[in-house]
Amino acid sequence: MCGILGLVSKDPIDRGHAHAALDLIAHRGPDGDNSWHDSGDNVWLGHRRLSIIDLSHAGDQPMHSIDGRYVLIFNGEIYNYVELRNELIAAGVTFQSASDSEVVIEGYRAWGVGVLSKLNGMFAIALYDRSQRMMLCARDRYGEKPFLYTMRDRFFAFGSEYKALLALPGVPHDHDELRVVTETCQPGSSADRQRQTVFTAVEQLLPGEAMVVNCATLESKTWRYFDIDLTRQRSFANPKDAMAEFRDLFVDSVRIRMRSDVEVGSCLSGGLDSSAIVGAVRHLLGPDAVYHTFTGRFPGTPADEWHFAEQVVNASGVVSHVVEPTVDRFIADLPSFMWHNELPVGSSSQFAQWCVFHLAKQHKVTVLLDGQGADELMGGYEQYFAFYIRSLKARGETARLARELPEIERRYPAAQMDRAMRMKSAVPQRLRHALAHMLNRGSDIRFGLKSGYSEAVSEQRGRTDHGSGDPLRDALYEDSFERFLTTLLRYGDRNSMAHSREVRLPFCDHRLSEFVLSLPPELIMGDVQTKRPIREGLREFLPEAIATRWNKQGFRPPQDLWFTSPAFLELMQDTLTSTSFRQSEIWDQKWWLKVLDRIRGGDLGLGWNLWQPFIHEMWKQHFLKPATQGIEPKRLAA
Repeated sequence: MCGILGLVSKDPIDRGHAHAALDLIAHRGPDGDNSWHDSGDNVWLGHRRLSIIDLSHAGDQPMHSIDGRYVLIFNGEIYNYVELRNELIAAGVTFQSASDSEVVIEGYRAWGVGVLSKLNGMFAIALYDRSQRMMLCARDRYGEKPFLYTMRDRFFAFGSEYKALLALPGVPHDHDELRVVTETCQPGSSADRQRQTVFTAVEQLLPGEAMVVNCATLESKTWRYFDIDLTRQRSFANPKDAMAEFRDLFVDSVRIRMRSDVEVGSCLSGGLDSSAIVGAVRHLLGPDAVYHTFTGRFPGTPADEWHFAEQVVNASGVVSHVVEPTVDRFIADLPSFMWHNELPVGSSSQFAQWCVFHLAKQHKVTVLLDGQGADELMGGYEQYFAFYIRSLKARGETARLARELPEIERRYPAAQMDRAMRMKSAVPQRLRHALAHMLNRGSDIRFGLKSGYSEAVSEQRGRTDHGSGDPLRDALYEDSFERFLTTLLRYGDRNSMAHSREVRLPFCDHRLSEFVLSLPPELIMGDVQTKRPIREGLREFLPEAIATRWNKQGFRPPQDLWFTSPAFLELMQDTLTSTSFRQSEIWDQKWWLKVLDRIRGGDLGLGWNLWQPFIHEMWKQHFLKPATQGIEPKRLAA
């Protein structure tokens, strides 16, 4: 796990500027700072190392092949590197290190770009072929690791974070304000699902994409090396057979993600996903091995899930560590939090995640397993039942519909949009906006946008027909690989790497996604269950109260209660009355000041809405302005 930065130029490279940009992502790799420069070819590769596999200097990067032809910088982990290494050794390959990085190099030598399809891991790879003057760039299937790049007339540059690229001479700082606002109001809608990022000079490889760059001409070719055949469908005579196959795939996913030469622990929320991981870890390690878990708590509030997490702790015998994210800590950490996140974040849940990773750092646990990805792959939110019902109707499953629909409506009352919501969404946005301002009522975030932006920021980007013939399968695929999960993975990458922690996600194993997305809908959400494969296939790893816990609660602080804090209210007041906010071409200051008054009057639920203009302004203040003025991050993180 590391930070990477690379430059290919038609002109001589200023190594001083390159190193200064690399220093901006030092937090991603505190264990090593190395670079390689070919002045003849004008190629510079920089690497900040977080040592996980092969802690010796043999694992340092940039890594050179034994014959000197290939040079690699690589951010991430290849979990099946042991199997690939053994396959290559059997073919006569000799290795200089015990690292997964060298497996990438020798795998490319043996299989060419086909090596990408063999890798099970999270990665951003840049592999330079000196003899061909070609650079292979690739991003993992889910997009767990970022690969950002800029292609200018005279140079090509790439890196792990925006701040490093924006620090390079010749990279403009312009950004698309509408896309930033759209992403702020609707996280997952725009910043991570397109190759063009919110910064006009910066693009990104999308999940499962690769690119080859001719380092002499700077011509490039991009393609997708991974996708899922959504027309592939499997059937099982007995649902237990499907659940058993899922169980075996999941256990193996956890097993290979525990490979490490430093200590591995787990994030534990008390929800279904992280609890299943901890249970599987205990199964793999045996009853006596010491294993650490890290939990965020919010005592005395409905957001506190400790009652459930404690059951997992007691059942598995892990060593538990707990942190309580508070509004005062949020205010204190805000400059550093925004600097590291680089874009506005959807809610305070990202700060809770930030605190859990810091807790792991305090206890010197470098690698963490986490449950991210299960909700999007297996219908973890009750709103997915709308797609499930459509899928059953398309399949003519009338008997199952008649049996399950009443129970769905009872157990998951928000599963389908009610009549009032449908009527409201049918009213033109311009009219809704006018009525809200006239009556000083309403909670739609777009009511606080000025005319033009309010209409431009759509309610929700329409769903795509991916050709599977199954609405549920299409929705789960889109949310896993193109929409919400990709944004959540960006949050996880930035928050973990800010504290030099590596996060591994067992549910983001491509073998699991290929399997689940081949199942009929009833094996994913049938019998009125979200995430049926976890509840049934992994039942042995779960306390009964967790397996039968039907409500879904996201991991987030009691953000509404933060607005009872005088310090937080003062920060909000200062933000809304600042010169920057008053002169904003986007936000309607008068509307948001009225919203703040309504919150002071007791309507605390509006705090979730006020977060959006607030966090956008904090992004401008603590990331955009410093990044464009070249301010060192240590001045922000003090």
